[in-house]
Amino acid sequence: MSHIKPFKAVYYNTSKIKDLSKVVSPPYDVISPEDQDYFHNLSPYNFTHIDFGKDELSDDKTDNKYARAKKIFTDWLEKNILLKDDKPCIYFYKQDYNIFGEKHSRMGFISLLELENEEDSRVLPHENTHSEAIDDRLKLCESVKSNLSSIFVCYSDKHRVVEKIFNKHVLTSKPLLMVTDNDGVHHTLWRLDDPGLIKRIDESLSGQQLFIADGHHRYKVALDYRSRRLSRVTSPSGQEPFNYVMTYFTNIESKGLKILPMHRIVKHLPKDTSFLEEFFRIDKIKKKEDLTIVLAKAGRNEHAFVLYARDDIKLLRLKSKLLIDKYVKNGSKEYKALDATILKSFVFDRIKIKSEDIVYTKDIKQVIHFVDERRADAGFIMNPVTIAELKAIALNGERMPPKTTYFYPKVLSGLTVYKMD
Repeated sequence: MSHIKPFKAVYYNTSKIKDLSKVVSPPYDVISPEDQDYFHNLSPYNFTHIDFGKDELSDDKTDNKYARAKKIFTDWLEKNILLKDDKPCIYFYKQDYNIFGEKHSRMGFISLLELENEEDSRVLPHENTHSEAIDDRLKLCESVKSNLSSIFVCYSDKHRVVEKIFNKHVLTSKPLLMVTDNDGVHHTLWRLDDPGLIKRIDESLSGQQLFIADGHHRYKVALDYRSRRLSRVTSPSGQEPFNYVMTYFTNIESKGLKILPMHRIVKHLPKDTSFLEEFFRIDKIKKKEDLTIVLAKAGRNEHAFVLYARDDIKLLRLKSKLLIDKYVKNGSKEYKALDATILKSFVFDRIKIKSEDIVYTKDIKQVIHFVDERRADAGFIMNPVTIAELKAIALNGERMPPKTTYFYPKVLSGLTVYKMD
């Protein structure tokens, strides 16, 4: 049974770094090459210099981005650009944001999560991982011997134990860090070092199944790193620092927990799409401004998505749910019923669209821009996955199709670091 544990976080020294917005960044896995350049140029102390360094032509086995990350990290600690807390804490983390014109707030906390063997773990993933990404992150972890970014898990708090502790004991105290990011999300971080309150939080999570929202690769890296370190320990105590991973926890029942849809930009699509009529009811959408409203309405009771092409916008609605069992052979009932599965099975697989011809994005404007500027033939605009769907897939031990969920807002990188050695 996994437990949480306070830790001495490493964080930016605000007496040295006056503008935190120039040094924090989104998680590395949502940063494009253009964004990587932007953050690297934003400040010599931007966290991407450690967490998402660049390859150089002269790199070799000893001089590479992983070695540079270690050197930079050590240098910033020595110069007090980064500080290590003087006592173990958990770090309450509140994000205030606007989406679709509405104000929202999400509260959670960052602590350590005890790692267990995969067969015993109650931490449930919902996405596949890729060996290349794991290899990259594992090399970085071994170099800096730290968790640079949190994994993001959801727990159940129907009795609002954590929320009550936050409101009574944390909210009115002085924040440790405050920053507003480029998306206008306001992030606030507080310390909590009270052992009794931390124990109550730990007990409220005891025995729960935890659902990974973001950070599947980071979680797998933590398990692999633990396995490697354990193999070199004669009599492990179970309390070694590598037995834990830095984790952001938030309530799965919270209204502030938002999943955005991930849309598909398709570079090459056949001009003749008449095959769609076999499986879908097709309605024309006259104005692009109406497509999200029309799609959301259709998605309440049907499997639907929008096909956006130049001068041609179509709403596709699956004719019958009976078609799913007839044509989708693999996966549970819940997996087969995902809109992403239906799109892949009834459209992409039938016309043999290659994975390298698909660009995933949460931004509808990017879909429209790519198609209108003739950088892609079409875009498929999706409805979001629900929390219930995510839980069902994870509990089944299955993995969703690639890039199916986008949790918003992201947990910033650079707020806290877990230094293991």
